[in-house]
Amino acid sequence: MLFGFLVLLFCQFLGELIVRYLDWPFPGPVVGMVLLLIGLIINGGVPQGVRQASEGLLTYLALLFVPAGVGLMVHYRLIAADGLVIATALVLSTAVTLLVTGVLLNKLAAKHIESADQANEEKGHG
Repeated sequence: MLFGFLVLLFCQFLGELIVRYLDWPFPGPVVGMVLLLIGLIINGGVPQGVRQASEGLLTYLALLFVPAGVGLMVHYRLIAADGLVIATALVLSTAVTLLVTGVLLNKLAAKHIESADQANEEKGHG
């Protein structure tokens, strides 16, 4: 499990270094997660230590939202002043996400059905 935490922290650290060195407008931990994903793909799976560390962190995920909730309460006036803009951005981004997901799912499902039909035809003629 200690190895898992070390891997997670190392990926976050590399993400921070890359963001600071290249002056990217992304959070370092996001770049670190992408690096972790690439490493897991190359590895062909999730090592047991990384799995244990991740599952241990996920059990306390709700606690990580406490600072965000406090920020909402502390900056209520700022949020209220731009509430309409924030609500519009949330609704539009959610709608675009749902639309893109739906279109992609339809295309993938059609492709899957098409390949299954081709496989059935080949079995029937073979």
